[in-house]
Amino acid sequence: MKTLLTTLATSALLLGSATAFAASTVELVVRGKIIPAACVPGLSSSGVIDHGKISAKDLRADNPTLIGTHLLNMTVNCDAPVLFALHAIDNRAASAAMPSDYGLGFINDNQKLGWYTLSLLNPVAEDGVVVQPIASGDQGKTWYRESAWEPSLYMSVASMDDDTQPLPVKELRVGLEVRTSIARTDSLDLSNEVTIDGSATLEVKYL
Repeated sequence: MKTLLTTLATSALLLGSATAFAASTVELVVRGKIIPAACVPGLSSSGVIDHGKISAKDLRADNPTLIGTHLLNMTVNCDAPVLFALHAIDNRAASAAMPSDYGLGFINDNQKLGWYTLSLLNPVAEDGVVVQPIASGDQGKTWYRESAWEPSLYMSVASMDDDTQPLPVKELRVGLEVRTSIARTDSLDLSNEVTIDGSATLEVKYL
């Protein structure tokens, strides 16, 4: 009996060791695709919107103040028709009032100055083909019609009769509307000059 128990104990120990050994490994998979075409995005006015100097007295104390609506011309030029999306990275995300907006920086490191929003308007592909703006909230798995470009979204274009999938495009021209607002001033320290400091990186994502 003692010999049998010792044998069973040894077998259990070996089985446990085998299980532990198997659980201590993991597989790494590296995937991707290299495509022959490349796309280059561009913005009119070098992508700069300058609101100049604004008097604090012209800003509303009890509500946000829209200080400007600007329309930039955005282009994406590719070597060949390509499926791509546009993605915006808010470089001042911590100062954004809401996840759907882009931040304008802080006053005294803790007061959110305001925000701006982006929208894609009247997109046109090569040969003057009118297309529609679409968005994806799951990095390109599903799409729907949308013009508001939130930081969390992939934006692309589709044919006018199908907003569920992006269209391969070689040349894209689209209006980029930028609406800038300052937060209500009763919660802001405007006793000194404040810099409006919005910044975003617009990148092309290949699908």
